[in-house]
Amino acid sequence: MQAKRDAFLDNRRKRILIVISAFLLQYVIAYIIDPFAPYWNQFFNRHWTEIVEDSSLTFLFCFVISEGSIVISNKLNKRLPWTEKPGRRFLLEACMNLAMVLTLHLMISFVFISMEDQPLSVIAANASVEETRGLIQWITISCIIGFVIIAVNTGNYLILNWKNAALRATELNQIAMEAELQSLKLQIDPHFVFNNLSVLSELILEDQQLGYDYAENFSKIYRYLLVNSKKDTISLEDELKFLESYRFLIGHRFRDAISFEINVAEEALQLYMPPLTLQLLVENAIKHNKTNKKDPLTIRIYTNTQQELIVENALLPIGKSLDSSGIGIKNITRRYNLLSDKEPRIIRTDTTFNVIIPLIKLR
Repeated sequence: MQAKRDAFLDNRRKRILIVISAFLLQYVIAYIIDPFAPYWNQFFNRHWTEIVEDSSLTFLFCFVISEGSIVISNKLNKRLPWTEKPGRRFLLEACMNLAMVLTLHLMISFVFISMEDQPLSVIAANASVEETRGLIQWITISCIIGFVIIAVNTGNYLILNWKNAALRATELNQIAMEAELQSLKLQIDPHFVFNNLSVLSELILEDQQLGYDYAENFSKIYRYLLVNSKKDTISLEDELKFLESYRFLIGHRFRDAISFEINVAEEALQLYMPPLTLQLLVENAIKHNKTNKKDPLTIRIYTNTQQELIVENALLPIGKSLDSSGIGIKNITRRYNLLSDKEPRIIRTDTTFNVIIPLIKLR
């Protein structure tokens, strides 16, 4: 994932847009300030060369102001960012832009005065009220444009930094989620192995063929675990196939003390869930309930119309709870929190314990 993103407009397009906007804003503000000025009465009555000359000079002036404001803003972004001292930053940028505009006006005035044959005092004395007011308006409009460009640059800078901060936060969150998800998946390995190796050693001593079959199925299950340990989700169809092998182990561990009823809709088989969810839920049901042939523990696995998988077991609580590693349902819930906006629900009645697993539809 890219650590930073460009602004909505790249640098060149942004500068062109700002110059054009400043050029148009120069005329708009001038008209709003004094719409009845003689300048507007004869604006289109002039020769086209005068209009082109006037527009070119105005565009050049706006270009210098725009570029100067952008350079000032970029320099200050490195030395005094808005996020550190915004008040001081605003005051400094405003003063620098104001100084730039006044210096530019002085330079232009000096050029025009040098083109006249009369001294500065004579030119100032002969200046009409309209000319003086026009000069003041021009300086005022230039300052306004300068402040507008400051606002545009500031907004662009803040939006860009907000995007980059949000992007970095998303990337860090994704990294943390992936690390936590991998950690949760790795918890399953010792949980699975511990509960079956002890049974396998006993079966080998009692019946070598049965122990061999048990070891074969155990190896298939563990191979499945290794293959899918790096996956975040797996189809319900594959999970049910895995459960068939796991039921073989359960059948030989508990004989007729546990029965399964599976009724899953055909269309739900291609939906997804975290790997080994069924194995953890079945093991959780066995761990916390009595198992005997006279009153077998019934585990039902079925789907509903809300694209959910229900794992239901009869509630036959044992007298004393076994020590738990804290994985089971907690592990499944944590993985769902990382993978989906939905999470498993637990419904407990006087006779049953239900875990409702939302099935995930991959895009």
